Amino acid sequence: MENFLELAAHYAIPFILVITIVVFVHEFGHYWVARLCGIKIEVFSIGFGNEIFGWTDKHGTRWKVSWLPLGGYVKMFGDASVASTPDASVQDMTDEQKRVSFFHQHVDKRMAVIVAGPLANYLFAIFVLALLFMFHGQPYTPSDVGEVTKDGVAITAGLKTGDHVTVIDGQTINSFEDIRRIIGLNTGTPITMQVVRDGKPLDFNLTPKVVTITDNFGDEHKQGLVGIKSSGKTDFVQREPLDAVKRAVQDTWNLSADTLRAVGQMLMGVRGTEDVGGPLRIAQVFSNTFKDGLPTFFWRIALISVNLGLVNLFPIPMLDGGHLAFYLAERLRGRPLSLRIQEIGANFGAAMVVALMLFATWNDLVHMKVVSFIRGLFS
Repeated sequence: MENFLELAAHYAIPFILVITIVVFVHEFGHYWVARLCGIKIEVFSIGFGNEIFGWTDKHGTRWKVSWLPLGGYVKMFGDASVASTPDASVQDMTDEQKRVSFFHQHVDKRMAVIVAGPLANYLFAIFVLALLFMFHGQPYTPSDVGEVTKDGVAITAGLKTGDHVTVIDGQTINSFEDIRRIIGLNTGTPITMQVVRDGKPLDFNLTPKVVTITDNFGDEHKQGLVGIKSSGKTDFVQREPLDAVKRAVQDTWNLSADTLRAVGQMLMGVRGTEDVGGPLRIAQVFSNTFKDGLPTFFWRIALISVNLGLVNLFPIPMLDGGHLAFYLAERLRGRPLSLRIQEIGANFGAAMVVALMLFATWNDLVHMKVVSFIRGLFS
């Protein structure tokens, strides 16, 4: 019993807390804009399955917490399911019902409601990061080369200790964190690095070496390295409010761009899919959340919030991006797609999401050595 409680406190509680926060933010974005558009909200649920507890507000919305804490949903009037597929009865509604039905709103309003969820996640991430940068400080290491390793590609290319890195492949470098981020995602393709040496700008062409590293959890990842180290330790620089917001926006943009870049590399086959993680990996990442301190906790919440917002914009039926694709088609055609097509799309999207979740969970089990442990029992 003690081991079970320890496991719950170490993994389950941090995971549920984080998922609840980011899902609530996402769904509240949908809810708030829908209410502004005069749409009736029937259910606001955190989690899926049977209700644990809940209440009904004066507008008739049932707010509830359900048993399966892997997401949530807002069910609007006229929805046939939590995936927001239209109910067959939408065609037989009275004029009064149509005024509060989601599917009888102008397509621009429907698009606004859908976009509001991912947008809420992005705004929340920016808000959290800005607060971190104001009160705790933003990690900052000067982009000066402190050491060039003997076995790296940088020394072969001609880089020297003291070089100040300014640009990599057209991207402005403001800190050594930028260098790690850009080089780390490289899959062995040539890059151009601009540095300043003794006041003079110099250009270098080099190809990062892809190596396998082991993280703090014992998981292996591939990343690019060029063989340079920073010139000093990382400081945490507190930012003024406007500067903090600006830098939070930049970091949020970089997180999204880097994720899309990694996904593109996976689709092209130049990066493995072993880094695709699911709920078990998230729980593992947050297992030391309270031990690592509140700044790390809030940084990870911002990261999960950005990823949730971005993934939901993918044009997959059932996700927000799939609904947007349907409504964009309606905007171009001048009339909505048939209910049958939307239903087929929702079923296809559900199958894709389930398949992705199963794949991610399998990756989680492999990374956490569960699969090798089970194999060992039978070998």
